[in-house]
Order: sequence, then C-alpha cells, then structure tokens
Amino acid sequence: MTLTKHLGWLSLATSIAVLMPACASDDDAADTSETEQAATTGFTAKYTGQGSNSSSCNTSFAITGQEPSTSGTNPVFLYFIGTTETATNASATAAVQQMANKGFVAATIAYDSGSFNNCTVIKGKASCAFNPSSTTSAVSVLCSRAKADCSKGIVVGGFSQGSVIATQARNFDSRVRAAWGMGDGVQYATFNLNSCQANGNRTLSSQNLRVDVGQQDQFVGGGNGFSAGNITNARNQLQTLTGFNCGSSATSCLQSNGSGWIIVQNSQVSDGSADHCFMRTSGNLCSASQNSLDSGWQNGTANWELGASLSWLDTFVTH
Repeated sequence: MTLTKHLGWLSLATSIAVLMPACASDDDAADTSETEQAATTGFTAKYTGQGSNSSSCNTSFAITGQEPSTSGTNPVFLYFIGTTETATNASATAAVQQMANKGFVAATIAYDSGSFNNCTVIKGKASCAFNPSSTTSAVSVLCSRAKADCSKGIVVGGFSQGSVIATQARNFDSRVRAAWGMGDGVQYATFNLNSCQANGNRTLSSQNLRVDVGQQDQFVGGGNGFSAGNITNARNQLQTLTGFNCGSSATSCLQSNGSGWIIVQNSQVSDGSADHCFMRTSGNLCSASQNSLDSGWQNGTANWELGASLSWLDTFVTH
C-alpha cells in the first residue's frame, strides 16, 4: 500500500506536501448562474475563506447550491467536503439536492481542503465560513439570497475534515441549530482535536450533533490512516466527542431526539468495507472514486444512511 494512494484523505503532519490538489477555489465559477432542476434551481456564488498557509480570510472559494423553485423563503443547509475532496463530489451533491428537495437553500462549500491540521487552523476555516458579521462569509452569502431566511434555522453537515468544520460552526454563528458529521472525531492520526471537539469544549451541544462512523474507520478508528481501525477505538472516540455512552458493545447510541452516534457495520454496506468512506463503494480504505456511492446510503432509510441524517437535521428548523 503506497503513501500516495491514501494520503489524500488526511495529511499526517503539516509539513507533508499534499499529493492530491484541493479543488476548493473555483475562481472560474460564475457568481449567478442558474440551472433549473425539477422543483429546485441551481446556483453558484463565492465567499472569502481562509487560504492555504494563512490565518486570515483572504481567498475566494466556490459555493455550489440548489434551492426550491417555488415562492417563499427557506432555512439554510451548508455541507463541507473532506480533505482533498472535490467540492461537488457525489456525496456532497446528493446531500445538497435532497435538502433542497426538503425546502432548504442548500449548498456545498469549498474551502482550503488540501490538508488536515490542528484545532487552531480548522477553527480558522470555520470562522471564515460562519462569520455573520462579514458580508463575504459563506453563511452571509447564503443568508442574503432572496429565498433564504436564516431566522428559520441553519443546519450543517460534512465528511471527515468537513465534519469537524461543521461541528465547530456554532462557535461562530448562534443561528446554527444542528450538525451532522460522517467520520467525525477527536483524534485523526497525529492530530489531537480534543481541545476543540470533545463534548463540552465547543459551543454546539451534543443534543444537536449526530455522527456516523464506519467500524473500521482508518482515522477515527485509531488506525494510522493507511490501515483499518477498529470498532473499540471508534466507539471510544464517539463517546468522547458526544459524551454519550451506551455500553462497551454498543454500535448505536442515539438519544430520544435522534442526536448521538452510529457505528456503521461492514455487513451494512454493499462492498463489505465500512471504512472512513463507508458511503462509497470503495472496497479498500477509501480507494474508490468520489462519485461511486453506496446505493443504500444514497437511497435507503436505515438510521446511518443519508435520508435519515437529513431528516434529523430538518427537525431543527421551521419552514
């Protein structure tokens, strides 16, 4: 197994060069293009985020979204991709489309995703995206759309590094009501995020957080990023992240309002490999195309699948 094959999912040290390009700053994207899709309309925009090797909001990144075509205003949903992912990959696009269908102004948010890092850097990315006082932040750009009404609620989601950003969002904008993350945790290989991610160390209540992790997640499950993790390590991380403990053999710890955590089993995914990228048909530690989705995750109704997660987010907003 080569370093090149898997490093794209997580930089193991800040000094390691990223081997896959971050497809975040799509400067050639049109600011106002619209594409009709059934009952929703596509749009693109830009916001000012934290650039590579920077501590300030100084770089233009793309916002790619869908919103209801019907009249009226709607709550807002933001989705954040994982490390080195393309901003419009299949899982991001599926989440955005389904939320638009539910009556959200929904968008996938590009950012400097080229490498992972510590709490300070990741919180900087979240701050640029969720600063309500900046007219060029991602949340302000979306909330200013004619069909958006952020007083009805903002909910967020993401994968891997994007799930960490989503978990941090309420630190910066109190209108964020709930977050859902895939591959969310407190320790990613060499990066310890307990100081900003652990239950009680962030503004978002664990009653407003829902997390899905594969049983052999190679990052959250305690692997080194190149080999399968294990279910015990994944469970320990989820307990630290949420504060919810349902016992030493639990694979699900959902609370009465649907918050909490789920460990996705190998037997539940079509390729038999519930790794960091359990939502894809990877078969071997996230090696598949970003556009190869597990059909159950995309279209099913089980509690770990996309529809259930998005329906849970929907309970926190008004329409």
